[in-house]
Amino acid sequence: MAHQSVFADAPRRVYWEITKACSLACVHCRAEAAPHADPRELDTRAGFKLLDQLAEADPKPHVILTGGDPLMRADLFDLIAHARGRGLHVSVSPSATPLLDEEAIDLLFVAGVDAISLSIDGSTAGRHDAIRQVEGCFERTKLAAKRAHEVGVMFQVNTLVSRETQDDLPAIEALVRAVGADRWSLFFLVTVGRGSVLNAITPKETEVLLEWLADRSKVPGPILTTTEAPHFRRISRQRASRPLGPKASGHHAGMRDGNGVMFIGHDGEVSPSGFLPLSVGNVKLENPIGLYRESTLFLNLRDPDHFKGRCGRCEFRFLCGGSRARAWAVHADPLAEDPLCEYQPRERGSVDSTTLRPCAPK
Repeated sequence: MAHQSVFADAPRRVYWEITKACSLACVHCRAEAAPHADPRELDTRAGFKLLDQLAEADPKPHVILTGGDPLMRADLFDLIAHARGRGLHVSVSPSATPLLDEEAIDLLFVAGVDAISLSIDGSTAGRHDAIRQVEGCFERTKLAAKRAHEVGVMFQVNTLVSRETQDDLPAIEALVRAVGADRWSLFFLVTVGRGSVLNAITPKETEVLLEWLADRSKVPGPILTTTEAPHFRRISRQRASRPLGPKASGHHAGMRDGNGVMFIGHDGEVSPSGFLPLSVGNVKLENPIGLYRESTLFLNLRDPDHFKGRCGRCEFRFLCGGSRARAWAVHADPLAEDPLCEYQPRERGSVDSTTLRPCAPK
């Protein structure tokens, strides 16, 4: 049976790592960014072709240009213009380096980007810059947020959740609200890339934190979301009798690595997400939409009935599905249960009727 929470036809979000080049050295960097571009990265012509292929999908995906630091690509604004010309929504995830000045924010606004994302991993310069490994990053981030708010560029603040940031999260939340962010996304550590040197919080602590986040989502201000902690949707559903709205879910219910989400590396390799770096092919040789629709890995990730352990038995498996990236990082199996979730599901046949909804046939 098809379900509304299964995105089989096309990804809703495509994260394209347009470069690995970045002048930061963040201790949790998934991309393991370097000071200079990798010669294997897609050039402008290949980038245009990729965007053309993505624009042929129905529905068209939202493309997030990430890195590394996208501002280190000389053709960034050419790529944005080409994507916009093909009817694609585009967001950009810049790094808080000297390149991210008022002029850069103004140019992104003129280019018509839907949003940008900024990272705040500490409520003070000392805490944030210790994570980012570059002095002055905190102040540049606040200045970028201020300018984005002034000119009307929507922006999301991303914050790492780990043992190192856990006690600072209430103060970070206050800062996020103060700078006028439109969204606050808490990224729950997955130990890939440089993130393996940090420490994750426990499942019990995660449950308490997500309950706190659900409480804070009632306060007017930014939309609160999670990355690699989709069980926030389960908690929101348990706390509300109504269907999940955008304030509670943060994005399409059921969207996760490989289901509604696709990642394209700087070298063209296609994987379910940047935190689940299992390649199914390369856009230099194959159409990315075809890889999304037909590769065995993506098909398996879109079928939570075949997930293992508690995730496969859970009545919220379509709504949530657990972090497939963390399952792979911990168990070397992307279909294994998410070890960060402590929820004990009901019997397999006991499915929340508000969680699964049949899709209308096309």
